[in-house]
Amino acid sequence: MREKSALQMFHGTLPQLIAVLTGTIGAISDGMHYGWTAPVLQVLSRNDTHIHVSKTDEIWLESIYMIGGITGLPVTILAVDRIGRKGSIIVSALIALVSWVLIAFANHVVYLYVARFMVGLSGDVAFVAAPMYIAEIADKRIRGFLAGIIYVMMLVGILVIYAVAPYVPFYVPSIIGGVLVIIQLVSFPFMPDSPYYLMSKSKPEKAKRHLERLRDSDCVDKEIHEIATAVQRQQQEKGRLMDLVVSKSNRKAILIMLVLNGAQHFSSISVMLMNLHEILSAANSRYLSSNVAGILFAGMMLLSAVIADFIVDKFGRKALLTVSSLCTGVSLLSLAIFFSLQIHGYNVKPFSWVPVVSVMVYAFVFKFGLGMIPIVMTAELFPAKVKAMGMTFADFFYVLFAWISVEVYKRLSENFGMDVPFYIFSFSCILTALFAQIYIPETKGKTLDEIQFILKGVPFPIRSNSIRSDNLPECLKEYKKGSSPISMKNSKEKEIKSIESLSSIKERDIEVDQPVETYRVIERV
Repeated sequence: MREKSALQMFHGTLPQLIAVLTGTIGAISDGMHYGWTAPVLQVLSRNDTHIHVSKTDEIWLESIYMIGGITGLPVTILAVDRIGRKGSIIVSALIALVSWVLIAFANHVVYLYVARFMVGLSGDVAFVAAPMYIAEIADKRIRGFLAGIIYVMMLVGILVIYAVAPYVPFYVPSIIGGVLVIIQLVSFPFMPDSPYYLMSKSKPEKAKRHLERLRDSDCVDKEIHEIATAVQRQQQEKGRLMDLVVSKSNRKAILIMLVLNGAQHFSSISVMLMNLHEILSAANSRYLSSNVAGILFAGMMLLSAVIADFIVDKFGRKALLTVSSLCTGVSLLSLAIFFSLQIHGYNVKPFSWVPVVSVMVYAFVFKFGLGMIPIVMTAELFPAKVKAMGMTFADFFYVLFAWISVEVYKRLSENFGMDVPFYIFSFSCILTALFAQIYIPETKGKTLDEIQFILKGVPFPIRSNSIRSDNLPECLKEYKKGSSPISMKNSKEKEIKSIESLSSIKERDIEVDQPVETYRVIERV
C-alpha cells in the first residue's frame, strides 16, 4: 500500500522531472567550480606547472569566487524579474561556459582570477533562479523532491572535481564542465517556463499552455485559476525592498532564511570543504590520503542528499532539519572532544580513527537535512512579488556567513586550538534544531499560496462545496455547480471582494438556499 501511494505521488510528473533535470544540470558545473580550489591548488602549487601561483594567489582564488557571488546580487534581482527564471538560468550557463574556456586556455593566474569571479557571479544567479523556477513549476506533492535535485547535482560536481582533478591534465575538468553546460544550453530552452512568472507578466494563455505541458494533462483549469488568484493577490502588495521588513510574513521568511543560511555555515560546511586536509592532518590521521578523503566526503554527502531528496516530501522539512541538525552537532562535538584530549596531552593514537569517522558521519548527516532543506524552503517562503529580492537578500547573507565562518575557524584555531571552533559549531547545530522545532512552519504538501497564509498567521480560505461563480469577484471564480442565489443568514446579500477579506473569518458559513452548501474558512495548522 505504501509503495502504491509512493508511485501515485510521482504519477504524471515526468514532464516536471525532465524540466528540472535540464534546468539544474548546470549545477554539476557549479559544484565543480565550488570544489575546484581544493584539488587544483595542490597541483598549481608545484613548481612544474604551467601556471605559477603564490600563497596570496591561493587565498584570493578562493575569496574572489565569493566576491563574484556578492557582485551578482543586483544582477540577480534584475534578471529573475526582467528576463525570468528560465532566462536567468540560461544566461548563467553562458557565463559558466565562458569561465571554463578561460580556465582551459589559461597561461597566467590573471585568467583564473577572471574565471573565478565570473563563476561566482553566474553561480549566484543560478542558485536563486533555479530554486524559484522549480518551486513555481512543481506539483506540491513532489516540490521538495524536485527542489532538492539542484543540491544533488552540485554534490555530483564536487565529487567529479575531487575524483578527476588530481589525476588528469589541468584542462580536462574544464572540458567536462563545459560539455555539461553545453548540454544544458541545448536542452533547457525547449522546456516550459514558470506559469507564475508568465501570469505575473499578464500572459495567462501562455501560462496555461506551459502548465499543461508540465502537468501531463489538459485539465489544469483549477490550478491555473489558483495561480492567477495567488499572483493577483500578491501583486496588490507592491514589490518594494521595504516590504521585506513591513510585511509580517516577509519578516518571518527573512528571519528563517537568515538563521538557516547562518546555520549551514556555522555547522562548518565551508570550513570542511576548504580545510578537510588540514583537519585530518591536525588529528594525525593516517587512515586516508587527502585526495581519497575528499572523494569519500563528497560521496557520502551525495548519497545522503539523494536519500533525503526521496523522503523530504514524506517526512517533511522540519523533521529532517531537526534530526540532521542534532546529528551534525553530535559529530562535530566528537571531533572537538578528540582535539581537546589531544591538546591536553592525552594519548589519542588508539583513537585516531575518530576524526575520520566523525568527518564522514558529518558529511552524511549534514546533507541529510541541514545541507538541503534551506534551499528547498528558500523558494517556498517568499511571495512572488518580493521573491527575487528576498532570495537575493538571503543569498547575500549565505555568502557572508560562509566567509565569516571560515574566518572564525582560522582565528580561533590559531589562537585557542582546533577544538574551540568545533565546540562553537556543534552548539550552533543544537540551537538550529531547537529553532526548527519551535519557529519554522512545515511546508510539506502546501501550495505556495497556502504557505503565505501560514506565515501571516491567518486562516486559508477553502471551498468545501461549490457556490455560484457569477456572484463572486474574478479572484474567487472557480466552478459553477449550483444555480441558487447566495444569501446571508441575515438575508442581506454581501459581495465577497477578495480572499484577504475572508482571512478574518473563522468557521463562519455562507449558506446557499438550495441545495444547502457551505463555504468555510478553515484554520491551517
